[in-house]
Amino acid sequence: MPRHGNIVPGRRPAGHAVPAMELRRVTIPILLLAALLGLTSAWMPGGVVSSYDKREVLIPMRDGRKLFTAVYTPRDASRPYPILLQRTPYGVAPYGADAYPRHLGPSEELARDGFIFVYQDVRGSRMSEGEFVHMRPHLPEKKRGDIDESTDAWDTIDWLVRNIPNNNGRVGMWGISYPGYYAAAGMIDAHPALRAVSPQAPIADWFVGDDFHHNGAFFLAHSFGFLASYGYPRPAPTTEGPKPFPWPVPDAYDFFLDLGPLREVNRKIFRNRVPFWNELMRHGNYDEFWKVRALRPHLKNIRPAVMTVGGWFDAEDLYGTLAVYQAVEASSPETYNILVMGPWDHGGWANSDGDFLGAVRFGAETAVRYRREIEFPFFRHFLKGQGELDLPEASVFLTGRNEWVRQEHWPPREGRPMNLYLREGGMLGGEPAPIGAADAFDQYTSDPRRPVPYIDRQATGMARDYMVGDQRFAAARADVLTYATAALAEDITVAGPVIVSLRVSTSGTDSDFIVKLVDAYPEEPTGDGTGARDGSMGGYQQLVRGEPFRGKYRNSFSRPEPFVPGRITAVEFSMPDVYHTFRRGHRIMVQVQSSWFPLVDVNPQSFVDIYSADEKDFRPATQRVYRSRSAASSVTLVRLE
Repeated sequence: MPRHGNIVPGRRPAGHAVPAMELRRVTIPILLLAALLGLTSAWMPGGVVSSYDKREVLIPMRDGRKLFTAVYTPRDASRPYPILLQRTPYGVAPYGADAYPRHLGPSEELARDGFIFVYQDVRGSRMSEGEFVHMRPHLPEKKRGDIDESTDAWDTIDWLVRNIPNNNGRVGMWGISYPGYYAAAGMIDAHPALRAVSPQAPIADWFVGDDFHHNGAFFLAHSFGFLASYGYPRPAPTTEGPKPFPWPVPDAYDFFLDLGPLREVNRKIFRNRVPFWNELMRHGNYDEFWKVRALRPHLKNIRPAVMTVGGWFDAEDLYGTLAVYQAVEASSPETYNILVMGPWDHGGWANSDGDFLGAVRFGAETAVRYRREIEFPFFRHFLKGQGELDLPEASVFLTGRNEWVRQEHWPPREGRPMNLYLREGGMLGGEPAPIGAADAFDQYTSDPRRPVPYIDRQATGMARDYMVGDQRFAAARADVLTYATAALAEDITVAGPVIVSLRVSTSGTDSDFIVKLVDAYPEEPTGDGTGARDGSMGGYQQLVRGEPFRGKYRNSFSRPEPFVPGRITAVEFSMPDVYHTFRRGHRIMVQVQSSWFPLVDVNPQSFVDIYSADEKDFRPATQRVYRSRSAASSVTLVRLE
């Protein structure tokens, strides 16, 4: 989940009273405030303080709890303004009626155009009353006084439109990652005033594909990094934010390897003081704890206009972005529902120019274009009724070719499957092996005490740019299988999900299988516009998509099953969508391995509860990946003509 807590990022019973803190208008001189706080803004002449009044209020919810809310209203009161609301667990700093942020809203364009910007500490976080619950379960059927994130959004919006002067009765919501989840939850059973919502990198399912797990595999570096900072309970309302974890070494690989099995995290570091870590350790399978927190089943009959935004290289919530868009598309076909996907990491559309990520450059300031030409017109049209809106179903950036494309369906309907079979000699082919190769396989030894790193450099936590990382270091390891096509004679563009179909065996009783789709650049520059910021990209092996799959969940995330040692077994799964052109002269590459550390925790390769496993449970295993006609392994892409 992102670190977008600072500002940059339900129905009230009839006759219920609406107490609130007195609305306080800021009158401190502009220059004195800037001097005291060191706050300036390149967004608006004179900064935020010269253009907006600030108020802090406590808004009552239907159960009597009050949520701390900061309201920024344009000083120019000559016209009414719509409200743009963000609900967040990360704090609405700076606190204090005389303290202003550097920026307001999702973008410079929206701040200049004039909106009432509202930021709220969600229930139980920072200065709001109540209990904070991670991914609070949605209640489809509610009794009087029942609350969830949908009702808190409803009650907040109802209070705002009734009590904030000079609003035009229209409200929008937006947020990135966890705030994106709150935006998506707020459009369920939406308040009539809620006209437009933009869930950006929203969380949808914390076991299947977002943040803490991918296909049942535990994302260790990110889970630990997040909860070591944000996981400790708040003893009382506070303006103080959590402190980052003080990594004792510069490399998370060494840190976690030295720490030992997962149970050592609690014993040596958290000491049972991080409640959600304890839940993670108790709920290793996809049980009711996770199922009731999944948002997708509740995204029905959505009425506000929706623009879901995400990045192709979002290391945290790519799954949730696509899942939210698809759920609304399926359940609410009459709703204005569009998708925006750019070449960004987590939140990169809001906090960067979007012209590069890691070593890979994109040839343009993609995030600047998004903010000016997509996000700004969307909110202006639906909240102010101004401007013609000419946005397609999907505004998607085609990586590899580096251009924006308008698609009227996502995924595009004109594609056809392209099967890439793992073949002898490390080749990828369009056909499985010859009939005579019945027992063909490649094998490697996976050693839990020497796991494959997920990046080629030192880093603490999860490196945000790993999803475009160079994979040459992995290809050089004996415990990574690498397959590639010949140099392409023409460009090949693929769109949509990546389907993995492996036939494997293991000498253990459990195993992870990580599959990576890689764009292998030619050794010599091609002049096609791709390359690193320094202009050189020869031989680069760019990760396009990679996902782990915890093998014991091959038939069900809820009911794990051991492998029978030595038995050929199917492991099949889908990786999140791609939209990428493999350029002429490049090669399409697939890598298969059984560890990806410390991005993913080490699988002991014995069928145990990994969260309570001890050292004796971790054993090397011989992994075989089959490539015969009767037991073929492949990756299927959807090729566009």
